[in-house]
Amino acid sequence: MTNTHRSLPARWAQLIAGLLAFAVAIALMIRSGLGLGPWDAFHVGLHLLTGLSVGVASIVTGLVIVGISIVIGAKPGPGTVANMVLIGVFTDLVLPVLPTAPGWMPGLAYYITGIALMGLATGMYISAGLGAGPRDGLMATLSRRYRWSIQRTRTMIELSALALGWAMGGKLGIGTILFAVAIGPSVQWGMRVFGLVKTNGSAATPDVVAAAAALTDEQASVAASRGATPFP
Repeated sequence: MTNTHRSLPARWAQLIAGLLAFAVAIALMIRSGLGLGPWDAFHVGLHLLTGLSVGVASIVTGLVIVGISIVIGAKPGPGTVANMVLIGVFTDLVLPVLPTAPGWMPGLAYYITGIALMGLATGMYISAGLGAGPRDGLMATLSRRYRWSIQRTRTMIELSALALGWAMGGKLGIGTILFAVAIGPSVQWGMRVFGLVKTNGSAATPDVVAAAAALTDEQASVAASRGATPFP
């Protein structure tokens, strides 16, 4: 169920809540001690290869992904910028209050909880209709363009990042591999909860709900009266 016809403050509140949940998921995985995620491994590898700081490597990677997404049909929105800024801010706020997992088993529980929460958070913030983050926007655009399932698309993206990061010298751990294979199903589940997945598993909207945000309530009513839908 998308929320593009709710008030703008309500949609922003949902976006921010989703990004906060996303940050908590990241913090859980960091505190698990089981290894970097594929994109973190990629950023570290890019740092080792180019000399860029890890933070700058992350920003550059995000900008490149946004550019690729635009070329293949995505339409970034304010949520794209919010994603790139607020997740980092929220993660920095959560990490100091979240204790490190005391052992391997608690760490695994942290990691599995983080993956599940990240999937749900992805559906929550995207369904606000304000635009998706760089990687989620690329995932949904590829999914819709080629009619691939969200699960398949996200897994392919994560495995590609993992392979490139490893090739550039980034360190992998059990968590890196676990994330790469489990985040696809988790994100598909989270997006399905919020009505963003078709019956075949592909993304339900052409640009991750951002286009639907441009519809007014009156336009939506006209579309409904004609038996049409803003999400072809």
